[in-house]
Amino acid sequence: MARLWPIPLPTVQQAPLSLRFPLLETRSDQVWLSPPHLAGGEMAALQATLESGWVAPAGPVPAAFEAAIAEATGIPHVVAVASGTAALHLGYRCLDLQPGDEVWTSSLTFVASVAPAVQMGARPRFLDVCPESWTLDPNILADALARAGRSGRLPRAVVPVDLYGQCADLGTIRAICDRWGVPVLSDSAGGMGATQRGRHAGAGAQLAAFSFNGNKIITAGGGGALASEDAALIARARHLATQAKEPAPHYQHETTGFSYGLSSVLAAVGLAQLSALEDRVQARRAIFEGYRQGLGGLPGLSFMPEPPWGRSSRWLSTIQIDPDAFGADRETVRRALADEGIESRPVWKPLHLQPVFRGGAKGNGGGTVAARLFERGLCLPSGSALTAAEQARVVGTIRDCCAG
Repeated sequence: MARLWPIPLPTVQQAPLSLRFPLLETRSDQVWLSPPHLAGGEMAALQATLESGWVAPAGPVPAAFEAAIAEATGIPHVVAVASGTAALHLGYRCLDLQPGDEVWTSSLTFVASVAPAVQMGARPRFLDVCPESWTLDPNILADALARAGRSGRLPRAVVPVDLYGQCADLGTIRAICDRWGVPVLSDSAGGMGATQRGRHAGAGAQLAAFSFNGNKIITAGGGGALASEDAALIARARHLATQAKEPAPHYQHETTGFSYGLSSVLAAVGLAQLSALEDRVQARRAIFEGYRQGLGGLPGLSFMPEPPWGRSSRWLSTIQIDPDAFGADRETVRRALADEGIESRPVWKPLHLQPVFRGGAKGNGGGTVAARLFERGLCLPSGSALTAAEQARVVGTIRDCCAG
């Protein structure tokens, strides 16, 4: 009888890392936009998790990660999931979003804010942001809700977005939405560590979605979470995230769900990372101040403002460049940085300008502030392990572009 296991494997001469992983072929002095920064306890946490035998999206480690997220955010009920997008999808399901319903969000955001809703058959509407925070403008929202209320066509949900580590004015937005009975799902994917009116990002919304993607201030290498003060909403989200299996000795389903659980391995990384959250915030705020000192006097260059009601984590330090005053436009600066081995990124292209929503999203004509920010905005390297020498290279390259 043929031996089936273990299968003998041929000896293979390993190619150099640069050939096996072409993306590693970068400059030795490359400066990345927001690379992961290990806290120091990740390897021990991974080893303990693997030795325990718990690697699936179950067991003590995901539960401990959820408890740590709840403690960090002050939002008592949390389910950890596979991504921030999965968290948003579950949020829409928990709010009973139906085909034809409207979902309103700020135009200056990543497509994931509304992609799950669109895939569920909802119609997005994009509202402009305010210059004071670059987040959803409460005055525009209030006027739009009043008009929608009079016409009897209110949205199923409003989705404010925490942008680059800066919270939307969630308390004001929630109060406006409460007048019309419209629930708020906070897209706090980039909001870990930030606060608004003394509360953590997402606190005060009916539901808040977080991301632990590889470029976030706290990373699990992936993953996300959905949080709420309403235990029933998170219980429903947890049920849906585990294929909506009913408590029975056989597989019983009253509805369909998703395989959205976060593995114990990733949860272990995220749990180790969370212990360093405040240190990461302090480091990124210091990096922002370094940019302010190094670039603040240049004509036509300004920084993402911090409103008085919030404390940004400065997940990404972001600038605006007025080409007439600066003497070069955003793209010229971005390319100059790239030529020096420095990664930067334009701010989000507003959703009302995205081809995918051309002609298909209500309110596509709005967003003048968001459009201007896209034309002029640039995100700079902001990793919490960025060295002074690396930041000096970024500052020097930008200063060399200035002809104003």
